[in-house]
Formats: sequence, structure tokens, C-alpha cells
Amino acid sequence: MVSTTITISNTTKRKLTSLRFEHLKNAILGEKYELSVVFIGKTKMQGLNKKYRNIDKSTDILSFPISPDHGEIFISILDANKKAKDFDRSEENYLEFLFIHGLVHLIGFDHGKEMDELEEKYRKKFSI
Repeated sequence: MVSTTITISNTTKRKLTSLRFEHLKNAILGEKYELSVVFIGKTKMQGLNKKYRNIDKSTDILSFPISPDHGEIFISILDANKKAKDFDRSEENYLEFLFIHGLVHLIGFDHGKEMDELEEKYRKKFSI
């Protein structure tokens, strides 16, 4: 039996296309890293952002490292789709772009030059 190390849940009514989340996760975090990805609405995202970052508005992604080999990513599909237009990307492309951002947070990077360079490396590798 093959065990999966990524669980994807969609609590929204939006249909998700086939994305390369597991492949990206394995390349950045490794195959043994256990990751939960949850697609949520703006209201739930706003609640999480307020609770954990004290910012009372929705955002497109939040990453939560739980242990060195386990984490969670929450994505607001509506916020992500809105930002896709700002970055002149398709919705699917932006979700993968955003997912890389969340994964890099899970390996311990904060916003800045080093994080940007690492994200760019993976975007080039996967043509995102």
C-alpha cells in the first residue's frame, strides 16, 4: 500500500483543477513531509488571519509548521483568484506560484531576499 504524505481538502464550492501540489511538495519539503492543504472561504481565512497574525482581513495563504516534518497550508481560493489577476497569471498558475510561497515558509523562511530567490529557483524549475 502506498501512503500519501499530502492531504487536500476543499471546503469551498469552487472546483479545483488538477494541480501539481504533491510534486511541488516533494521537491521542496521532501517525500516524508506530511502536509495538509485546505481550501477555505474568505470568512474562515479572515478568522485564521486574525487569530494567528492579529490581522483582521482575509489573505490568500497561511502556512503553519506543526513539527519539522508536518505542516498545514490554508488557501483562500477567492483571494488567490483575485491576486492572480494582479500578477497577470492564470488562476491555476497563481495557485502553484502561491503554493511554492507557502512551502518555502514551512521550511523556515520569512519574507525577504533569500525567500524570494528560493521561490524563484522553484518557479523556474517547474516553469511557473
